[in-house]
Amino acid sequence: MKTLGLIGGMSWESTIPYYRQINETIKQRLGGLHSARIVLYSLDFNEVERLQHAGQWEQAGALLADAAQRLERAGADGLVLCTNTMHKVATQIQNAVHIPLLHIADPTAHAIQEAGLSCVGLLGTRFTMEQDFYRVRLEDRHGLQVLTPQAADREHVHRIIYEELCLGRVLPESRQTYLSVIARLKQEGAQAIILGCTEISLLVEQQHLPDTLLFDTTYLHAVDAAQWALRV
Repeated sequence: MKTLGLIGGMSWESTIPYYRQINETIKQRLGGLHSARIVLYSLDFNEVERLQHAGQWEQAGALLADAAQRLERAGADGLVLCTNTMHKVATQIQNAVHIPLLHIADPTAHAIQEAGLSCVGLLGTRFTMEQDFYRVRLEDRHGLQVLTPQAADREHVHRIIYEELCLGRVLPESRQTYLSVIARLKQEGAQAIILGCTEISLLVEQQHLPDTLLFDTTYLHAVDAAQWALRV
């Protein structure tokens, strides 16, 4: 089994599900008392968030690249960046180390394709929804059509992530806001929805939308990482 290096803490609320799901996947595959070999570096999200909203992405990337190097020195064989938004600096991270970074968009795209779908709605931070580092990877590398909410809806989705979910606050009225945004994306042609922020699954689960297929990037990324760790 290879050792996974987790770059977490962005926020720590969504790093916990990563740790749990990776270990559950290893347990399911190997049985008994088996668990994953994991090294975790958890950043102070306050510092990362400040750089995000100041547009200082290179500085934020340097922080994560340093974390990646520390994980490599600690014995990690591959890296898992436990956040969608900070994949904006994925190239900067990858260039800093000699071990692979397992990109979150790829297992998500594979799951969508396996479901026979081609047009999906994308929810996430404003950075993920509005910038091209994530959407274009899904479109150019995997041939998907990606729809994002209208400007007002993007602002609501972004605010709830940072002001509520990253602080562990899960409010029914915010869930209803997300469900309304999803309904509008479906009206525009989305066949399914990508929960493209690792905190969103704390608020919206498949049980809340039985008639709409949701792709939880946290779950898909964690399972893919665990399976990668088991491949010889």
